[in-house]
Amino acid sequence: MWYKKKKKKDEAVEKKNNLEITDEGVVAVQDFNIDVADKEFIVLVGPSGCGKSTTLRMIAGLEEISGGELFIDGKQMNDVAPKDRDIAMVFQNYALYPHMTVYENIAFPLKLKKIAETDADGKTHLKKMPNDEIDRRVREAAEILDITQFLDRKPKALSGGQRQRVAIGRAIVRSPKVLLMDEPLSNLDAKLRNQMRAEIIKLREKIDTTFIYVTHDQVEAMTLGDRIVIMRDGYIQQIGTPQEVFNHPANLFVAGFIGMPQMNFYDAELVLEDGQYAVVLDGAKVTLPEEKQAKLKANGAAAGPITLGVRPEHLILSGDEGSMIHGTVDVSEMMGSAVHLHVSACGSDTIMIVPTTELESTSAFTIGSPIAFTFNGAMAHLFDRNTKKNLEWLEK
Repeated sequence: MWYKKKKKKDEAVEKKNNLEITDEGVVAVQDFNIDVADKEFIVLVGPSGCGKSTTLRMIAGLEEISGGELFIDGKQMNDVAPKDRDIAMVFQNYALYPHMTVYENIAFPLKLKKIAETDADGKTHLKKMPNDEIDRRVREAAEILDITQFLDRKPKALSGGQRQRVAIGRAIVRSPKVLLMDEPLSNLDAKLRNQMRAEIIKLREKIDTTFIYVTHDQVEAMTLGDRIVIMRDGYIQQIGTPQEVFNHPANLFVAGFIGMPQMNFYDAELVLEDGQYAVVLDGAKVTLPEEKQAKLKANGAAAGPITLGVRPEHLILSGDEGSMIHGTVDVSEMMGSAVHLHVSACGSDTIMIVPTTELESTSAFTIGSPIAFTFNGAMAHLFDRNTKKNLEWLEK
């Protein structure tokens, strides 16, 4: 599936970094291929402008698909009107009707919906949904979302979190085949965001539908998704479970995007001696474990310059003298259960997370003090310096 954002006649083309520009406009999404299982929760995540909202709008029918096919429940949807796709969408800005009560907002799509009924002669007629059925569905959705007490209020009398619940209620009341959510929590403050994230996790257990959720927040992606689709410049970078993309990033971009604080990257050397791979960084040498040895050999990884990635929590303060990297503490941040250290080492800023339980005294890390650290070879990520791909990654 792919999409070209068309330009108007005589409109100047604005240069977009790394996006293909054609005579018809900017190619916003390319080669987007994924099979979503029934009842699965898929999260599209990536930086601004990566094409995730455009992809969601193509599924909704709000953007025309320039090439490729979209199937929902086995039926091709390319030319089906949005109202006939049996989907619902929750927007970032709630999009509630200000003059209607919460009850009326949630009930509105049901009042417009026509249901098929077959008479005694075998003829099918479309009729409006009965009021008692509308009432039952509205109250059921309100109970699931814990907003029953607000049904008689107008949106202006609600908090941001309550308004977003109403918007979700209006979507789920139709029992859609697919529920699309476009950054629904980005307008909320941090505390409400955490609360609503927990509410969405509970919601998916209560309703029987497939979720496709767009966010730029990796915490939302990691906590909500069965699988995460990481996008950049209109292309899929990796699809996998939260644990897969965290433990086995496909390339340098995914490695840097997933994880907080961000993974540390170094210019290092991959060496092969006596059939064994090792990483050499700033004079320190770390031999890789058997599992990584096997993957590198299977991929035919050549010795030479690489980009080494190590997460801040995987750097350690003890090890063999020959594996120790030396640096200087620039900043020490006490975070309660851990100390975050910013260290000048190997010509770059290194971030370390050291649990306080492993320290005799946090005052040892004063600004300007020397520090020695290393990493476990099992936790190292090795990337090709040119292609940026993970050297262990086996493309299927």
